[in-house]
Amino acid sequence: MRITKYHPAIPLQINTNGGLSSQHNATLLKMKQRFSSLDVKVIAHELSNALTTLRVANIYDLSSKIFLVKFAKPDNKQQIVIDSGFRCHLTEYARATAAEPSDFVRRLRKFLKTRRVTSVSQIGTDRIIEFQFSDGQYKLFLEFYASGNVILTDKELNILVLQRIVHEGEGQEELRAGLKYSLENRQNYGGIPELTTERLRNALQKAVDRGEEQPVARKKGKKNSADALRRALAVSITEYPPMLVDHAMRVTNFDSSVKPAEVLQSEVLLGALMRSLQEAKRVIHEITSSEVSTGYIIAKKKEGYEKSLDADDIETGLMYDDFHPFRPRQFEGGDDTVFLEFEGFNKTVDEFFSSIEGQKLESKLQERELTAKRKITAARQDQAKRLGGLQELQTMNERKAGAIEANVERVQEAMDAVNSLIAQGMDWVEIGKLIEVEQTRNNPVASIIQLPLKLQENTISLLLDEEAFGDDDSAYETDSDVSDSEDEEARKPKPKQKSVEQRLTIDINLGLSPWSNAREYYDQRRSAATKEQKTLESSTKALKSQEAKIAQDLKKGLKQEKAILRPVRKQMWFEKFIWFISSDGYLVLGGKDAQQHEMLYKKYLKKSDVYVHAEIEGATPVIIRNISKDSSAPIPPSTLSQAGNLVVACSNAWDSKAGMSAWWTHADQVSKSAPGGGFLPPGSFSIHGSKNFLPPAQLLLGFGVAFQISEESKANHVKHRVQDLPNEDPAAERIRATQPSAEDVEADREIDSADNENLGVDREEQESDEEGQGPRLNPLQNRSKDLLLNSVGHESPITQDMATIQISEPNPVESLQQDDSDPEDANETEAQYSTGAQTPSQQGNNTKDAPLKRGKKGKAKKIARKYKDQDEEDLLAAQQLIGASAGLEKARAEAEAKAKREAELAFQKERRRAQHQRTQEETAAHEEMRKMNLAHGVDDFDDQEEWQMTALDTLVGTPLRGDEILEAIPICAPWAALSRFKYKAKLQPGAQKKGKAVKEIVGRWLADATSKGRVDERSEDPELMWPREVDLVKGWKVEEVTNTVPVSKVRVMMAGGSAGGAAKGAQGKPKGSKGGSGKGSKKAR
Repeated sequence: MRITKYHPAIPLQINTNGGLSSQHNATLLKMKQRFSSLDVKVIAHELSNALTTLRVANIYDLSSKIFLVKFAKPDNKQQIVIDSGFRCHLTEYARATAAEPSDFVRRLRKFLKTRRVTSVSQIGTDRIIEFQFSDGQYKLFLEFYASGNVILTDKELNILVLQRIVHEGEGQEELRAGLKYSLENRQNYGGIPELTTERLRNALQKAVDRGEEQPVARKKGKKNSADALRRALAVSITEYPPMLVDHAMRVTNFDSSVKPAEVLQSEVLLGALMRSLQEAKRVIHEITSSEVSTGYIIAKKKEGYEKSLDADDIETGLMYDDFHPFRPRQFEGGDDTVFLEFEGFNKTVDEFFSSIEGQKLESKLQERELTAKRKITAARQDQAKRLGGLQELQTMNERKAGAIEANVERVQEAMDAVNSLIAQGMDWVEIGKLIEVEQTRNNPVASIIQLPLKLQENTISLLLDEEAFGDDDSAYETDSDVSDSEDEEARKPKPKQKSVEQRLTIDINLGLSPWSNAREYYDQRRSAATKEQKTLESSTKALKSQEAKIAQDLKKGLKQEKAILRPVRKQMWFEKFIWFISSDGYLVLGGKDAQQHEMLYKKYLKKSDVYVHAEIEGATPVIIRNISKDSSAPIPPSTLSQAGNLVVACSNAWDSKAGMSAWWTHADQVSKSAPGGGFLPPGSFSIHGSKNFLPPAQLLLGFGVAFQISEESKANHVKHRVQDLPNEDPAAERIRATQPSAEDVEADREIDSADNENLGVDREEQESDEEGQGPRLNPLQNRSKDLLLNSVGHESPITQDMATIQISEPNPVESLQQDDSDPEDANETEAQYSTGAQTPSQQGNNTKDAPLKRGKKGKAKKIARKYKDQDEEDLLAAQQLIGASAGLEKARAEAEAKAKREAELAFQKERRRAQHQRTQEETAAHEEMRKMNLAHGVDDFDDQEEWQMTALDTLVGTPLRGDEILEAIPICAPWAALSRFKYKAKLQPGAQKKGKAVKEIVGRWLADATSKGRVDERSEDPELMWPREVDLVKGWKVEEVTNTVPVSKVRVMMAGGSAGGAAKGAQGKPKGSKGGSGKGSKKAR
């Protein structure tokens, strides 16, 4: 079954704090965590088939114990995840890597980068996988037991790098750099013993002996006694894991609860057990006999489990529990168990662990988002609390002022009473005691005064009702009246209590009148209202700033957290080149280096295609793949112009900001033949016949998004490709009129070849005459004429000299004689080409033949007479006595080293000569075959190439309603080719690096997706962003997308900072902005 990548099989259980619930964590711990020996065997078998002959592209850290290794070769890329001690498998998901590699990864890169994988195997039957690189020069061992380890050794098993140092202890050997890695003590390293009845009997006998030595261990329970037979087999017959043995017993209907001693006593049971083990052996052989094994994930049903009606969708409500390369019989028949089948055990393990890993990553992201939301909510609540306090203060001040105005007489009486006591000189403490006594006597004036007094502030606190009392003066009568009121209060306590609760405590300034005190409270209310307005404005700004800061912190935190797992997009075959699809639907391809130029010429340039180039330094040749196989089918002028724009943009003209012209020719005018014989080096081509020059190119590129849709959605789109141009406009007719047709070019070539055969006319002179009749070239183009024939059809003196070289089969004897010839002959040969004054080194060499100075000649004669009778032995003995032999030995050693170096150089020279000869022969064979195909009008198209060309119909710039969007592919093309693209940004020559520019463009698109009204949740309006589009663009890695842009430095032009056409309804452009709107600005159109 196929598992949908974006929806994990295990539903998340997020608690209120944003993390995984404790129940979910406990569930994860119960799942299978590491490989068994059978898992290691199957994984090693599949990795051997998938990775052999691939080279290590790079190694990355995912965490302190998890690593990602990428392997690659042309048209084949793989990546594996290594979790030390737990797992190792191919993965289809992209993972975020560490910003800086660890020291361990740095050392692994130093030894293994670009190394070729020669074998992947299991060590015996142990849980160890061995990777061999460069025919065993380096070996990488992955251990999947205990705490695990990753160990790199040389071919002699000396440890170079290891992930963790292991100290010597009980049952383990010491492991550190410099020691030897031992393999002899691994399980079945010398080979798996043959499964025989005698071996089985010995294994059971050992188990019985161990049981007799430990009688207490047999009394632990029924479960241990039932597993005794399986444990006995797991100890001695280690090639069969206990899970597989249990499966085989159930298949052969063997009772696994039988004790080892009972099996030894019965030959029938022993034979039945032998058949079970043979069944296990058959299962292993069946698993490893094919390149890809079938894997099974055992999942448990959860509450609310519902199986989807669509077979392509995932079954919701499942919890992954276990995985195996076979279908275990012991798990079948359970109502709560579901088997998920996958093609390939690597894919099975990847789905199992990636699902769990994706849940953990998603929970971390959700936890950060919830934390950010809580911060924003707290900030808003704080703002509302402050504003509520100010509003409450205004209401209270207004109520106090109203209460004073309603009780002016009582306020005045209380103020007069207190002021009179102060005027009498009574102590403040005594005044308070007096008021307290009067309150007990129910004095109406004292009853509204609240203690304690604030005479130090010249204020008193009064308890006032918000409404005026009635005209009833019963409260102010004599004591009898007071007693009557007391009786009334006793009879009606509740209304009295209610009136007390409604009174306000108001501070009264004794130095002001009651009306002035009321005015003070009104002033305070107005001041609070003004403060509320200012607080609202300032707090709104502060809240926005705080929300922006929280959002920025969240964004920074999300960058630190690893992104949710996404499947790795498999690149299409043309994405390794410089490519784009023209506005007419033609595929245009260009090489990034000489090897790709050669590949495009040999593999993809067909007779009906067009070759486009420019006479500018650094220009990249491109080919236009013709939709039709008919060589006479024309390429639309707009496509030719766009291809020429790309050629000029990829040259030095981009940096110099100078508009140049490109030219195009037919495919049969391009060849590898050098004018003087032989063939040109890789990436260089010669042009025969005339060139068709294009108008000056615009230095204007665009970066956009091409969406890959499903085959069913192709019916919604009509590709605007020009096939036969029946209704061509007059301008296009004039352009075609100035360009020779294919028949004219063919006729010219036949006339030229006849003239060359009869009159011996030099082809170089003929080309120069034809170029003289063409349009006048730019001065920058004239300077590039002297360049070597590097993808340009002109010939330079250097090329002419190269063309005169005659390549023949080298004779080893002659080459050695030539290398051993006297250097003086070579010097004489060089002297024939050198002119001018001699160099100091030449002058020094000539002084050797000069006569000796006066006195030295006589000294030389005396030395000759003195040592004339000395033979060679005496000379060596004398030199040894005086210590001169050391110098001779050193000189002899240097001479031997020099001879070795010269022999190595001669060998390398001969190897390069043979390689060059072989390349020339292959090129000659290819050119001969190509000439035959062109002469007979045959293009060696195959079914695969036909399918590759039809796959272009699934790439669209603007998806329509009902389209199923599969992938988002970055594209960089001339701006005119992106006229129908929704997501696009204009690029001009500038000073900004392309990596930063691409990051800015993608960031602006994603920022627009968060704006209100920019995303159509129903995916109906083609002018708005769609959630699926945003999700695919969000999954891009800027580092990988950057390579799509073929120039180094650019200037980004985006209207209003929006995603072009994705920003529907955007209000006018800001002042000074240019181009880049979704439909293309008027100026760009």
